[in-house]
Amino acid sequence: MPQMNNADLNKAGAVLNVYKNLGETPRERLERLRAQKPHYAHEVLSYAGRLDPMAEGVMLCLVGSANRRREQYLDLGKEYTLDVLFGFATDTYDILGRVIETGDCSGLTRREIEKGLNEFRGAVAQEYPPYSSKTVEGKSLFEWARGNALSSIILPSRMVNIYHIDLVGIYKVKEPALLSYIETSIEKVNGDFRQEEITRLWKRNLQQSGEREFPCATIKIECSSGTYARSIAHKLGQELGVPALALHILRTKVGEYEIDKSLR
Repeated sequence: MPQMNNADLNKAGAVLNVYKNLGETPRERLERLRAQKPHYAHEVLSYAGRLDPMAEGVMLCLVGSANRRREQYLDLGKEYTLDVLFGFATDTYDILGRVIETGDCSGLTRREIEKGLNEFRGAVAQEYPPYSSKTVEGKSLFEWARGNALSSIILPSRMVNIYHIDLVGIYKVKEPALLSYIETSIEKVNGDFRQEEITRLWKRNLQQSGEREFPCATIKIECSSGTYARSIAHKLGQELGVPALALHILRTKVGEYEIDKSLR
């Protein structure tokens, strides 16, 4: 993984290790940083390595002249803790999406999940998620998706490297707790992300007084830049023959920047 030391950073300008909260967009985190650090009010700020609204954790903020070397920071390796929910699939591959498939996964075993993860080690071709900022023919993929026009294009893919991917543990979440978590998480999101429609669909699929339990897996990932953790969740479900999505994504490290030292 490419790394940069403190001497490099001093020459390049300020590089800040900030924590992006669940529900925030990267731009909202930059605006919150300006409020936290008023002396950056008139500086050029950008982020290196996007985090989706339903992901939280380490995000690098480039200040001033550090933006000139942005590509170097974009290339830094990443580490994630990914929680995968089995039994549901959405069009965004996470909980902030329309439920498009449900399925029975009560018989899913730890051994099956570990076997499925073997398909993700090393160099792999990964399709961009339909709801992402990747541009195709001048439009972002999420624009194609919102216009119901994905069938008219081929989803682009790129080679990524998964250095390590390991199953930490499996657990079950009860239906009322799952619905409460999803509703609370979606409420944190500002802007137009189809929140009302998506919440309504989740309520249709989950009951507040329900007695079902759904299996989940916690997975640790070390990967190259450009890897989508939510795509791994979605693809893992396909490998196992059950619907799956990213329940929670926590980015714990970017290059040498660790979550314990992030500015909250």
